[in-house]
Amino acid sequence: MALISSILQHVKSHSSSKISTYIQRRLFSNDVRKENIVIVGAGIAGLASALSLQRFGIRSLVLEQAESLRTEGSSITLSKNGWKALDAIGVGDELRSQFLDLQGVVIKSDDGKELNSFGFKDEDKSQELRVVERRVLLETLASKLPPNAISFSSKLSNIETSENGTNTLLQLQDGTRLSAEVVIACDGVWSPTAKWMGFRQPKYAGHIAFRGLGYFPEGQPYEPKVNYTYGRGLRAAFVPASKTKVYWFVMCNSSSPGPRITDPSILRQQAKELVRDWPVADMLNLINLTPDDTLTRNPLYDRWLWPIISPPPFSGRTVLAGDAWHPMTPNMGQGACCALEDSIVLTEKLAEAMKSKHTSVEDAFKAYGSERWKRVFPLTVMANRIGALLQSENTLICSVRNNLLVPKLKPRALTKHTNYEFEQAKRDGH
Repeated sequence: MALISSILQHVKSHSSSKISTYIQRRLFSNDVRKENIVIVGAGIAGLASALSLQRFGIRSLVLEQAESLRTEGSSITLSKNGWKALDAIGVGDELRSQFLDLQGVVIKSDDGKELNSFGFKDEDKSQELRVVERRVLLETLASKLPPNAISFSSKLSNIETSENGTNTLLQLQDGTRLSAEVVIACDGVWSPTAKWMGFRQPKYAGHIAFRGLGYFPEGQPYEPKVNYTYGRGLRAAFVPASKTKVYWFVMCNSSSPGPRITDPSILRQQAKELVRDWPVADMLNLINLTPDDTLTRNPLYDRWLWPIISPPPFSGRTVLAGDAWHPMTPNMGQGACCALEDSIVLTEKLAEAMKSKHTSVEDAFKAYGSERWKRVFPLTVMANRIGALLQSENTLICSVRNNLLVPKLKPRALTKHTNYEFEQAKRDGH
């Protein structure tokens, strides 16, 4: 019955030639392809995990539901800890050469008054912050993998544990069936794998972010600094990413996520409307200079991994990483960095288990979950609370924020969470 239902569903959404191929595969092939390690999702966590496993001579297959890399969107903030992870998998310097090393921050109120400014390296010379284009990051990671390491148009439709309990059975929407010894699920905020494991759905944080990447073909005019503006229930920032591109965002409050909007003209209009009355002409100019394909509108979600209540990030030999496990709001710029950290910690422990007679894969996943939970749970909660403060509409709270809290802000408050050391590195003494 399930087979007939699957065929009928496919018939509704595909051409006759594709339908014929699909029916032949479903009716006349009972083959289950065996794979050692399958990674679900070719995003940051998925590609970094595949590349990290490659360091240990371990091959993996990456399944991506889209027809190509999902490079839409603008940019990602990567701090010192993110760069440490990229260095570990051998792509740090290649990416550094393309993006500016940001030197500091300037924070203003929505009336144009400067509230604070300082250099990121004033208290710690090792700090590093750059804004990286999502497209460039994904393409760089993918380029280091062997041909056919990524299987595109491979959407997961079902996941279950094999009868013997050792393997995970994956069924794709096109009828392909895989039996994997290990599954690393990096399938994003709305991860079907996390849902299968019993995780609750991420919760809407009450804020919406408009983002884009302003393009200056003759060269952008700004110093390499983060430029914040805080208002009531509204904030914005722009950050030079490279010699010709400037990342920007506008964040507003909304009682609901609202409908999904992809029309660039509507996105541009809505973003401009939010900051039209601010004495920050740069924002309007940047929005006008933003190519359509980098304009996005994203409701913000997170999931708090409460101890005892939340399931572990693994079930048998299937494990979660990145947003699939711990989606967080971007208020500390740590979403991508934590996904990269996950990939390093997880793959190091997995590689050790696969080459050891004394440690099982399940033990490796348990150790990974224990180490990473202590890191990501506090960051998720802190990012959410910082967002609530910065997006407050309360006049008194905004006054305290702008006149007491922000003027006293020191570099360490913005950078101390980036001083992360991998436990493996601690044990190795470097």
